[in-house]
Amino acid sequence: MKGEKPTASDAEACAYLYTASLTAPMGEHWTHIYLYIAGKVMSRHGTGIPEDIKVNTLSDYDINRLQDLKDWIYKQRIKHRQERKRADKRQAITKVEVEAPKQLELLA
Repeated sequence: MKGEKPTASDAEACAYLYTASLTAPMGEHWTHIYLYIAGKVMSRHGTGIPEDIKVNTLSDYDINRLQDLKDWIYKQRIKHRQERKRADKRQAITKVEVEAPKQLELLA
């Protein structure tokens, strides 16, 4: 949306929480956040989650934690994109430096 601060998508937050849940059990707050966000994402794709575990609303505290997570994911994405660009640039410079002596020999 125009004028809004860029952040990660609901799907990215859902994927992150899913993989995090595979490494260690989540506490009550993160479980509610995960079920809330998973329900939103899945409903957009024509499926849903079972009614007995569905979370329709979050507390202000949980909404803030979700927003913090989405902001963190977005920052990590930007950081890794910039690191990849720098690495690609370094690799291109190194390639030119390695090939430069070969090119100079052709001129001699």
